[in-house]
Amino acid sequence: MTAPSPSSPPAAFTLFAEPKRRVTGGWIALFATAWLGIWMAQLTPVQLLLPTQIDSLVGSASGTDSVLAFGIISGVAGAFALIVYPLTGALSDRTTSRHGRRRPWMLAGTLVFAIALFLMGLQSTLLGIGIFWSLAISGFCMVSAGITATISDQVPVGQRGFVSGWVSAPQALGTVLGLALVLGLTLGVFIGYTLVAVLLIVLVVPFILLVPDEVLPKVLRSPLNLLALVKGFWVNPVAHPDFGWTLLGRILVNIGNALATTLLLYFLIYGLKRPETAQEDLLLLTVIYLVFFIAAALGFGKLSDKLGRRKAFVYVAAYLQAVAALLLAFIPDFSIAQVAAGLLGLGYGCYMAVDQALATQVLPNTHSRGKDLGIMNIASTVPQAVAPLLGAFVVAALGGYTSLFVCSAIAAVLGGLAVIPIRSVK
Repeated sequence: MTAPSPSSPPAAFTLFAEPKRRVTGGWIALFATAWLGIWMAQLTPVQLLLPTQIDSLVGSASGTDSVLAFGIISGVAGAFALIVYPLTGALSDRTTSRHGRRRPWMLAGTLVFAIALFLMGLQSTLLGIGIFWSLAISGFCMVSAGITATISDQVPVGQRGFVSGWVSAPQALGTVLGLALVLGLTLGVFIGYTLVAVLLIVLVVPFILLVPDEVLPKVLRSPLNLLALVKGFWVNPVAHPDFGWTLLGRILVNIGNALATTLLLYFLIYGLKRPETAQEDLLLLTVIYLVFFIAAALGFGKLSDKLGRRKAFVYVAAYLQAVAALLLAFIPDFSIAQVAAGLLGLGYGCYMAVDQALATQVLPNTHSRGKDLGIMNIASTVPQAVAPLLGAFVVAALGGYTSLFVCSAIAAVLGGLAVIPIRSVK
């Protein structure tokens, strides 16, 4: 990482230096609560509301038309994420607001996300759904880019595995709570979207208001022009190989996970032929996934801090996901799906916590943490967005859900291999 030069103003040495002071339990609680709201608002639509809304418009006996429509809409939203994530990170690195660098972007993203979700519930055409889901994902990218950057800004390296676990654990919990509220209260699509939008604001705003965000003096701001922004989006993998390998591994593992999970409702309905109980089955599988995910994210994240090692955890986690996908591929039974859900939660929970910590340790430059983590976050979000389209193609053209889960396993295995060449982190 690049350190401030001896001629830099004194503020640079504290603003851009690696943090040393451990964050408090209160900080972590606010951080985890914010991520609970973010994940609930993003994953409840992905897992239930969005496919249900689309299926009601274009459903067919085989489900292929609905899956394709879901995939196309998710793919378009993914294209927006590809731009918004690094752009927000780069702009927040240069923001000199008296309220801090990250805070204005977290607040703006939360509002865009919530409003777009509310308007999603009013849509009755695929075009409208596509437009407002793309806006919702853009808001998601803005708020998550800002809050992720606070890990590198404020959390010391020796605490990042545990803190990153609190990015990951709320992911599973948020999905389960969102599904449980929508299904348990028998809410319609509009009320479901409105509920997660309100909860997003309620859960994220306390972190934005209460956690300090250091102000960037204007003298330290990097050049703010289109050329500088565009050039900054390219991180040379030859000059920074550890960053490149981490990014590649993250893309592959997240594609593998997304292929195994984003079409799960369709798999239950059309693959296992359980249309009458599909939503309840989805909730059960998600609860199983939740238990193992949270235990792995918090337990292995903290253990990786204690041992000072990341790579072995990431490697094994990727292979656990591959095993889960292969079980779904070759033993298409609901009981086996429950076992696979546990393995997938165990593997992905460990991966998300430890890989997030690893990612913060391979950033090329301390001055551009927000932008570089924005690029890393693309590797988490875009696979979730494009997987439905890729998965729909696999299901339609390559032999159904068996091929889908085999592709998921292959991606996870390759993602695990990508961490081996990393040298700067054990």
